[in-house]
Amino acid sequence: MLNRRPRRQMNQMNVVPYIDVMLVLLVIFMVTAPMFTPGVIDVPSVSQAASIDVRPLEVTVDATGKIELIDGEQKTRVDSLDDLASQLQALVGNEQRPVAISADANLKYAEVVKIADRLHQAGIKRVALTVKQTPKQ
Repeated sequence: MLNRRPRRQMNQMNVVPYIDVMLVLLVIFMVTAPMFTPGVIDVPSVSQAASIDVRPLEVTVDATGKIELIDGEQKTRVDSLDDLASQLQALVGNEQRPVAISADANLKYAEVVKIADRLHQAGIKRVALTVKQTPKQ
């Protein structure tokens, strides 16, 4: 009887076949790539839309919580959220003018959310939030 040594298991993966396959694929792509001509894509064009010159109504809230309604050059002081909602409903009407709430950076965010929520309840859909920075002293 022959005394054979048991074979040791290989603990390494043979990657040579994978490299061969990758090189063949690389050659195929290099040969076929110049054969393709870039296609022309016809993108539909849209006529230029008429610009709408609608200035948003601005609701400003200072650091103390005082509310002012600004429509162009006209400023109106508002005492309560209900008064603000009714005045904005009258100004906005059916055209749905945008309303921008500009709050002081030092004002609590909850106060701004109360104003936005009240405007939403009044049926004003287009509301934006902005922040007015106070200059550092």
